[in-house]
Amino acid sequence: MDENNLRDVMCEIPEEADLSELDGGSIEIFKEEEIIDEATNYYPGIGVVKDGYIPVASCSHGTGDPYFINIKDGKAGKLYRVYHDAVFDGKYNKEEAINVVLNNYEDLLKYKST
Repeated sequence: MDENNLRDVMCEIPEEADLSELDGGSIEIFKEEEIIDEATNYYPGIGVVKDGYIPVASCSHGTGDPYFINIKDGKAGKLYRVYHDAVFDGKYNKEEAINVVLNNYEDLLKYKST
């Protein structure tokens, strides 16, 4: 995030670029303390962090669905949206809960709006 100047940045992912086939996304990149907070205090973060998912952003339209990368993907891995209603008590069905938004999280740089 520091290398790409993504602190306090909004990104507008256009509908045609959103692989989850939703209406695109308006997302706000998390600050470091927000990453830790989502991963340790809130679902879906608590439920998916054990599988390598790291929270990186939130929906700025108020859906409550955070965005994640997965450390198991390595450099230039995918950006995922995790549905907050589909992860509870540490359990979730990956097919229902997690959607790929971008094949390469670095593509967020194309969609920086601030």
